[in-house]
Amino acid sequence: MTEVLGSAVGRGSQQEILRSLFERSGMCMAKLDIGFRLVEVNTEFSERFGCRPAELGGRSFGDLLHADARTLVSRQFSRLLTDQGARFTEPTIVFRQKDSTVFSGELTGFTVSGDSGDGLMALVCPGGSRQDPPPAPHRLVLTDIEARILEGVAVGMSTVNLASTLYLSRGGIGYHVDTLMRKLKVKNRPAAVSKAYAIGLIRPGWPPRVHTD
Repeated sequence: MTEVLGSAVGRGSQQEILRSLFERSGMCMAKLDIGFRLVEVNTEFSERFGCRPAELGGRSFGDLLHADARTLVSRQFSRLLTDQGARFTEPTIVFRQKDSTVFSGELTGFTVSGDSGDGLMALVCPGGSRQDPPPAPHRLVLTDIEARILEGVAVGMSTVNLASTLYLSRGGIGYHVDTLMRKLKVKNRPAAVSKAYAIGLIRPGWPPRVHTD
């Protein structure tokens, strides 16, 4: 569906196609201005985030993201504004609902043109249900310190704050974070948090907590 959408928005009937998709596609879609603020959301989008459409108007899209995903997504949207016609897809982003519960899903962004100027479109394809996350693989076992570090990273704590809280050196924190990323087979902290949520290693809700089993 995102491939069809990406090709369709580049044609002359862009506005008609987008309006039809926005209203009748059943996908979670939102229009953003160049400041990444929500201009309009469809019913599926507002329901997924547990809000009325009026509650979302004017809010920053970053407010709907987990803290660790905000920089990545902001960078991707900024790139779109300088590369018209491009689009991006992030396969695993952690989103936050109104009540601070979370869910992971795929995010696709692309530029749109309109009478009032250029803007952005965000398409969210939710993953598994937040009430019934997939269990963490049995082979993935974290030590107590790794679990506490993962929880800290998930709330956005810096290396310095983690070191102070856990009475470790910054080098020690770096070592454990690297070990976590190897276990999760990811390359950075946002990806580690996203994957931990996606596989059910971290329980839904706030603050993040690693499953005790």
